[in-house]
Parts: sequence; C-alpha cells; structure tokens
Amino acid sequence: MRTLTFVVGTGRSGSTALSGIVHAHPDVLSLNELLSSVQSRGFPEGHLDGAEFWRLLADPNPQFERMIRNGVPMPEFLYTRRPGRFATDTTGIPALSLMVLPHLTDEPDGLFDELERQVRGWPNRTAADHYTALFSLLCGRFGRTAVVERSGYSLQRVPLLREIFPHARFVHLFRDGPDCALSMSRHTGYRLIFLLRDILARTGAECIEDLTEDQVRALPPDLAPLLTERFDSALVLDRELPSAGFAALWSQLVVQGVADLREVPAPQRTTLAYEDLLDEPRKELTRLADFIGVEPLPQWLDTGVARLDGGRRGAARRLPATELAALQASCAPGARALADNQAQTA
Repeated sequence: MRTLTFVVGTGRSGSTALSGIVHAHPDVLSLNELLSSVQSRGFPEGHLDGAEFWRLLADPNPQFERMIRNGVPMPEFLYTRRPGRFATDTTGIPALSLMVLPHLTDEPDGLFDELERQVRGWPNRTAADHYTALFSLLCGRFGRTAVVERSGYSLQRVPLLREIFPHARFVHLFRDGPDCALSMSRHTGYRLIFLLRDILARTGAECIEDLTEDQVRALPPDLAPLLTERFDSALVLDRELPSAGFAALWSQLVVQGVADLREVPAPQRTTLAYEDLLDEPRKELTRLADFIGVEPLPQWLDTGVARLDGGRRGAARRLPATELAALQASCAPGARALADNQAQTA
C-alpha cells in the first residue's frame, strides 16, 4: 500500500458515484462505506488481538440492522440486493459484508471467509495497525497499490482519522448546498438522522445511548417508537420534514468540517466540487488521480466520464421560490465557509 486517502463529505454529494469511478481504476482499492460500517466502535483504544479486531468487522451494525428490520434500509446496503448466507432475521449481516465487500467482489461471502481465516490469527496491536494490515492484505488480494476509503456523512470524522492515520490524505467532496440538502431530505438514512437529532435537541442528551427512560417517555408518540426495536416505517418515510432543516444540517457539517480540514497539512488535503466534476470530468479526475498517487489512465478517464450523471444537478432550482429561498438561507453559512476556504487555497 503506497497511499491511504479518505474522501470525506456530508454525503449526498456524488460520493457513491465517485466510489464506483475510483473502484474502476486498476491500481486503487476502493473501500466503500467502511467507516460507516464500523462507526465509532471500530477504533477502540489500546491493543487488541486478531480475533477481537475481526469482531469489529464481523459483528452486525446494530443501527443498520434495525433499519433493515423495520423496512427503512438505505440504497447503499449492497448485500441485501443480492443476499447470500447472511440475513438480518437469522444470522445478522456482518458489518463488513453490508456495503464494503459487495463493492469489491461478486462473491462477498467467500471473501468474508477468506479474510476471517487470516485476520483472526493476527497478533496484538493497535486498531490503526490492524486496519493498515487489512488494507495491505486487500491490496495484495486485488492487486492494488493505493487505498481510497469513502463514506457518506464522514466529514465530522476528520479529527479522529487524522489522529489514527496521521499520514493519510483527505479529499473534501462537496456539492451545491440546496441540491445536497434536498437530496438529504429524500434519503432514508438522512431522514432518520434528522429525526434522531430532533430527539437529542428535545432532550438535551449528547447521544441516543445517554437517554434516560424518563426522557424517552416524555417524547412525542411520533418520535419515541424510533428508539425501539420495532417501529412503523411510515414514521420515517411518510412524514413531512422541512427541507430547510436539512440545509441547516448541511451548513453545520460543512462549517465544522472546513475548520477541521484546515488543521490537516496542505499537501495532505484537497477539495473536489461535484459541479466541477460534472463540468470538467477529465481535468478533475486527473487531478484526483495525481493526489491519490496513481496514473490518470485514459481508459479509466473514459469510464469515469461515462458514469457521471449531470441530470442530478440543479434539482433545488425547480422548487417553489419560497422553499428555495429558505434552503439558500439555511445553506448560507456553509456556502460562505466553502467560498472562504477556496479563496484561501487559490
């Protein structure tokens, strides 16, 4: 493994398409949604042996399992589209199998078994060293030399990733605020995030796990069920949620994320605007390849251009004028942070 790069952003910024493009490069190991799969439990302090590290990768993600069980899965859940021997209602779907392994191979169960046989026997070391070994193992398995991890809703993880992987590179992928916020408002995962954040705001709790029984009982009947093992999918899918609220979420993530990225040494960070990628795909993909540390191969550039869908741009402009104005107002802080950052790095 020559280089490790994290593509970070708010999500709903063209990052899924970018993962597919990156995966098409013969020298790049594309780790799709690895951070989302393991979440905070994936980086414990201290040392752990191979069996303990494997459990971080293999234990099902509780939140994602609840989403599947209650009929609100995300489109990013690749394993459920072509299910193998794992299932939420029986074995549970291993965290690594839900989105990461199906992105790498058409036989994720076989790769899961192959990795288990090797990883379980690894020695005691830090989680960072285990992940580095895992990346190297997968690079060797697929004949790749550079690693690119891309997860949605990952911008807030920059400080943690810098601490764990001090030599990693970062690409901040972003999109026009109103378009991104509108896309969030229509996405199952972000609708659930919005509702859970509403619960935290009402209760004053730092995280869902900190809620007391009294706080849960005091919640409105359309929110409290979301904290149970079983809830009606209509509570997430069918209710009216203000698009301006998603715009405020976008701004909050961007403002803090831009500030965090400024702490990364300049040679280890760059930006990529989704609109620039659509307007000048060969130029932007060439720049991305150079930053990652691979050659911008002509055939790969052709593949990248073919996979980009410009029809997703400008969706917010088709909204009623009052709704668009509310989106733009809520996105203004994030838009200013992006513009100031671009001016400073120009």
